[in-house]
Amino acid sequence: MNIAASTSGLEEPVSFQVTQTLCFYNRSCVHSLGSGWLGDLETHRREDVSGTIVYLWPWSRGNFSNKELTEFETFFHSYYSRYIMEIHNFARQLKYEYPFVLQYDVGCELHSGKASVGFLRKAYQGTDLLSFQNKSWVPSPQGGSRAKDVCRLLNLLVGLTETVHRILSDTCPRFLLGLLDAGKADIQQKVKPEAWLSSGPSPGPGRLLLVCHVSGFYPKPVWVMWMRGDQEQPRTQPRDLLPNADRTWYLRVTLDVAAGEASGLSCRVKHSSLGDQDIILHWDHHNPTGFIFLAVIMLVALLAGLAFWLRKCWIHHGPLRTLLPLQ
Repeated sequence: MNIAASTSGLEEPVSFQVTQTLCFYNRSCVHSLGSGWLGDLETHRREDVSGTIVYLWPWSRGNFSNKELTEFETFFHSYYSRYIMEIHNFARQLKYEYPFVLQYDVGCELHSGKASVGFLRKAYQGTDLLSFQNKSWVPSPQGGSRAKDVCRLLNLLVGLTETVHRILSDTCPRFLLGLLDAGKADIQQKVKPEAWLSSGPSPGPGRLLLVCHVSGFYPKPVWVMWMRGDQEQPRTQPRDLLPNADRTWYLRVTLDVAAGEASGLSCRVKHSSLGDQDIILHWDHHNPTGFIFLAVIMLVALLAGLAFWLRKCWIHHGPLRTLLPLQ
């Protein structure tokens, strides 16, 4: 399969990776969270109790045959069991204290016109521990003596090392190309963002926090900046980049300014779905919808209270002829 054709129209590099978090509470209790990702799109999930691999999209099987997938799943289950057992052995030999957490991500990247690049990285208690490079296990500088001891033991497992190398250099790139081909329509889909402005909590006396919200866009890469004319505002702060339920994304970007400096500012949004038609929202045209909404709520509450009072008067005193004083 042609790499250039498969990655055409996509942000490069294109990657597939499996991420796993393993919580070792003791020698008999291990919980795991595992998922597979094509770029920023989740495509697979592993059930903790049963170990079943869940295919989240109709094309999540790529172009692998059922036989290949069955063989791979069988290998994965077997490897997972052996892996857990080896970790317990390492913990005993290296005097690890329970509980502890291991994290790893393993996968491959495709670059148009270049060979694929495989990667495997592991972390212990949130700190980089080791990686797999050139058919060997390499300790991370942050891992200290623990990383060196683990790599020394892993490099003795020749069969494991050869299997990992084969998966990273052959199986993963073939599977990734199959995913790109089978899921092209969904993967290359582009969804335009919506944007709006609001004010956040005041940073201090005489200051405003301007907030630019951008939501509903896909793919994930987006550029959002507060501007004054054509000048980017260096104090622009990107905040939350969060997934929506429909696999699109949400981002808010803030700017802390003096109240008298807000005039003339605008928020500019660039995204691949917009072409060269950037979204530009001017703060001077900002509609304070929050205050309008609050005013409407207060008015509704006032009318509801008035209706309750009139009903109470009706029950106790009969219908009121007038609410105005008689002359």
